[in-house]
Amino acid sequence: MAFELQMVGVAVLIGLVHLLCVAVIGDVQRGLKWSAGPRDARIELTGLGGRLERAWANFCETFPLFVAAVVVTYLGGRIGVLTSIGALLYVVGRVAYLPLYAFGVPWLRSVAWFVSLFGIIAILLALVV
Repeated sequence: MAFELQMVGVAVLIGLVHLLCVAVIGDVQRGLKWSAGPRDARIELTGLGGRLERAWANFCETFPLFVAAVVVTYLGGRIGVLTSIGALLYVVGRVAYLPLYAFGVPWLRSVAWFVSLFGIIAILLALVV
């Protein structure tokens, strides 16, 4: 299996960690009664919960772009060093992003986000070079 596809699998696991973190802290802050109910009334998460929820939303914004870039380069026969480096950058950036955002580290969080963005850009560059 191509390394880039393996990194997609790792990114799926990162997404599951994001989702579980939000679900657990959501249950703690909102209560199990709200979680098991119809959720008609929106209860905003605060503090750590709010940061985890925003980190999850950010992951949901970038993940489809990463997968699309990997799939297009893979199907187009453009997999190589650049796509491997890009996939690794995306995954490393996303691994770093969650705890940095969760604990409110402002500048390094942005660096981690840019690392993951550069990963996607590197994969896309393989289509033109």
